[in-house]
Amino acid sequence: MIRRIRQIFISQKIIPICSIILGILFFIAIFAPWIAPNDPIAVNIVNKLQPPSWEYPLGTDQLGRCNLSRILYGARISLGFAILIFISSIFIGLIVGTFSGYKGGWIDHVLMRFCDGVMAFPNLILVLGLVGIFGPGLTQVIIAIMLVQWVYYARMFRGMVLSLKEQNFIAAAKVSGSSQWKIIKNHIVPNVLPPLVVMGTLEMGWAIMDISAMSFLGLGVQAPTPEWGAMIHEGKSYIRTNPELMLYPGLFIMIVIVTFNLLGEALSERYGVKRKF
Repeated sequence: MIRRIRQIFISQKIIPICSIILGILFFIAIFAPWIAPNDPIAVNIVNKLQPPSWEYPLGTDQLGRCNLSRILYGARISLGFAILIFISSIFIGLIVGTFSGYKGGWIDHVLMRFCDGVMAFPNLILVLGLVGIFGPGLTQVIIAIMLVQWVYYARMFRGMVLSLKEQNFIAAAKVSGSSQWKIIKNHIVPNVLPPLVVMGTLEMGWAIMDISAMSFLGLGVQAPTPEWGAMIHEGKSYIRTNPELMLYPGLFIMIVIVTFNLLGEALSERYGVKRKF
């Protein structure tokens, strides 16, 4: 009874609330140029570290730039590139995982041992190592995160394909003379795609955190481009006198990550999809 009540609460409360919050955030990211009250990179030293006002609703930073405008524009990078990372990682993981699980044999063994080797290290450590090789910059960070993330999706898809291979409808397709490509396209892929929504909500928060962490360390977004992690990095020198310079972007990062995690956990319980390995 308690479990049923909890499921009803999750399906009727958490999912729509989180969806609305994320919808607002994506709306802000898309329409930031029309919503932002000021130019996010316009420097005005005369107005530096100003308190909130009608012209600057969240005040200004150490260079006189509008905090609100920079936060709104920062959403475009944090959310936009997190989606890019997710789509790219899913695409690579789907190809590798499906091919590995369906073909089996030494191909499956080699690919999965490589994935195991990557998964043996913490994500952030590997991303830092790759960024150290590629050099600092947003493009390099995006590539590094994608190169690390796809292995988790490959393992997940591979496990699903191994289960599907034993189903009767796959055996029937083989008996009917369907080619391997046709079986994968018409029977395997459509059955492994539905969990993408759940996996996406579970992992989007981590992608945003990785992007922000790299920017905070000075390896991601470079000045003067507004990004939440970079804004925290720029504001750390003023933590005693103007803590809001770190508080505002940190609060947005927390809201996005918590919302994605709550939504992902609710969807995973509702549809029975487990988190990545």
